[in-house]
Order: sequence, then structure tokens, then C-alpha cells
Amino acid sequence: MRFLDIVLFGATAVGSALAAPAADTLTTTSKRASKFQFVGINESGAEFGNKNLPGQLGKDYTWPVHSTIDTMMGKGFNIFRIPIMMERLIPTKMTGTVNSTYQQGLDDIVNYITGKGGYAIIDPHNFGRYYDQIITDTAGFKAWWTTTAKMYASNSKVIFDTNNEYHDMDNSLVVKLNQAAIDGIRAAGATSQYIFVEGNSYTGAWTWTSSGNAAGMGSLTDPQNKIIYEMHQYLDSDGSGTSATCVSSTIGQERIKDATAWLKSNGKKGIIGETAGGANSQCISAIQGMLGYMASNSDVWAGWLWWGGGPWWGTYIYGMEPPSGTAYTGVLPSLSAYI
Repeated sequence: MRFLDIVLFGATAVGSALAAPAADTLTTTSKRASKFQFVGINESGAEFGNKNLPGQLGKDYTWPVHSTIDTMMGKGFNIFRIPIMMERLIPTKMTGTVNSTYQQGLDDIVNYITGKGGYAIIDPHNFGRYYDQIITDTAGFKAWWTTTAKMYASNSKVIFDTNNEYHDMDNSLVVKLNQAAIDGIRAAGATSQYIFVEGNSYTGAWTWTSSGNAAGMGSLTDPQNKIIYEMHQYLDSDGSGTSATCVSSTIGQERIKDATAWLKSNGKKGIIGETAGGANSQCISAIQGMLGYMASNSDVWAGWLWWGGGPWWGTYIYGMEPPSGTAYTGVLPSLSAYI
């Protein structure tokens, strides 16, 4: 989701913060064999207030709550993406030291998820920026990742997402940053974990080939061969994820066809790391069509994650937070076949 939208939604949500969700009354998703390795939720909050750094816990930002993880695991979800701010975890400079208070919050939610058998994605939600400046220091970026990965080097259920939605950058720089992250993670001794790499142009699946991502991203290398290409796909008119109106009932499948072909032709694995649509029949059909198409091509699609959950979303149009999030009550019951 675009950076500005995070700021605006976050600011609105803080004013109407929700308590930890109570146990919901929806029927738990029936357990079934899934064609997807990963199905999950983005659990945001720790990246909120990103214009106020370092910010104050409980005022500017928050962490996901344990009861939500319990509820969503009960529904069949097994992976949770935790957006964070690079500057909060390692302040001042990328080669610096970890802020212990922020680390404790991250450790708490990561260890809770992985302790219950789920996967936790550490997602620096920075859009290829550090203190609002495009990251050009690949050595510093590698150092940031080496420091961060060392904290979880022994936890195979942790997944490292190199950075959220690089955009308006030189394509070759995006490739170099991704490779630097991979190198830094492996140098930290984190050799068992998957690494999710993201492309330029907000890592959109629908623009993966037209944006230039296809030309360079395939050259990334990992000695452990555990790279998964993370793409995002929203279904509104401009693909920004800011409207509850979807273009058509078939737009989901249509928008990921080129990316699917690229994954197949290059022998790569992909995941839709963010997707959502409004709680209406046209969007639900579009989402079902996209997920069904992905399931038919599960040789290259490892899974998908919904945007978004988190305790401060309030009445957000895509809110997947139990017990009363808009998507939790209005969309989730229609997605059980894909969980």
C-alpha cells in the first residue's frame, strides 16, 4: 500500500484505537488441504506514525496483539507480515546499533507467532527510503540487514522481506539493494530462512513486466536458493489499494497473468504479499478469481496475504482485524476455499 495512505489511515486509526479483539463468533474455517504454502495477514501498527520518529509506543505506533494471531490461526492462516520502521529498529544510521525497546516489541510478536508454529515476516515498511531519503548506500543497507538477521538467525520460521514497495527509483539500484539484503542476511548466519524480495513500482504484479522489474530482478542469487518474489496486487482502478470499488469481477486474475508467465518462464516462486478488495460482491468475485487462478498455478505461486490487520485500523475498508473488521466480517467467509 502506498506510503501516504499508511500515514493517513494510521493517523485516523490512532484516534479510535480498538482494544484487543474479543473471541469472535464466526465459524472456524474447516481444515483442508491447501494448494498454498503460505496464507496470511499483514498485521500492521509498528510502522504507524512514520512521520514522527522515533515516536511513542501507544501514541504513535503499536504492535499486533496475541489474541488476533490466535483467532486468525484458528481460521487457517499460517503467516503474518509485521511491518516495522527501519529507523525505529536501528536509529540514526543503518550501520548503527539496535534500539532495545523497539526490538523487545518485535521479539515479542515474532516469537509468539513462530512459537505457535506460524511464520513471521519481518517487513521494513520503508519504500526503499531511510529517513525519507532514497537508500543508495548498499553497504549500509547490507549492514542493517546483517544486524537485524542476527537476532533471528536460529529461527527458521522467520522470513525476511527486503523492503516494502520500492518505488520511483532506478531499477538497477532496486536490484542491488535486494542483493545486498540477501548477502547481509546470509552473512549473519541466517541460512534456513526464506527471503522475500520486492521490485520497483510498488512491486505491483500487474506492472511487473512493463515496469522493468522483469529485466533485472531475475538475476538475484541466494546460496540457499530460498528467494520468493513478493508482489502486491490491489483491484481498484489505479491499483493503489485506496478504494472499495474493484474494476471488474475478473480484474484479479487479469492483473496477475503476466507476472505468472514471468515466474514460470524464469523458474521462480512468487507470493502476493498484499492484496485486498472491498466487502462487496464484485470485489469478492475478483479476489476469488485471482486466488483460484493462483491455486491453479501453485507451481509458481506460494501463497497470498491480505492487507490488512492490526488493532488500530478501526473502520478501515479492508480491515481484517477480529471481531468486527470490515473484511473480517464481510469478505473472509467467502475466502475459505483458498485458506
